[in-house]
Amino acid sequence: MSTLTKPNHIGRKISRIRELRDMKQEALAQALGTNQQAISILENSETIDEDKLIAIAKALGVTAEAIKNFSEEGVINYFNTFNESGNNTFGDYNSCTFNPLDKLIETVEENKKLYERLLQAEKDKIEYLEKLLKEK
Repeated sequence: MSTLTKPNHIGRKISRIRELRDMKQEALAQALGTNQQAISILENSETIDEDKLIAIAKALGVTAEAIKNFSEEGVINYFNTFNESGNNTFGDYNSCTFNPLDKLIETVEENKKLYERLLQAEKDKIEYLEKLLKEK
């Protein structure tokens, strides 16, 4: 008896795409107007009729063909191409262009200056009120 999964188990593909989209079964169920138990049954089904597959694909934000052709290896290969080749689709947008610690220090310094200005304003108010009291 083989423990290998069947390569075209549509329910498992739906489950995996849903997980990659960070979607819970309840959210998919709500989008399809059904309940979580129905989604669980659906994800354990080897085949799904075309109309239902199209509705599921729409709820997941993919095409029915994407579900049919989905493979873990394909996803891994897709993302590995960004690290292996120097010319990825995203260019250098996925790299940080500033040091987060520098930004944090800058923010702390700005907050300190703001605090000092507010403190000085309060001291000026107290001084003004004390002056008014002495005049009386």
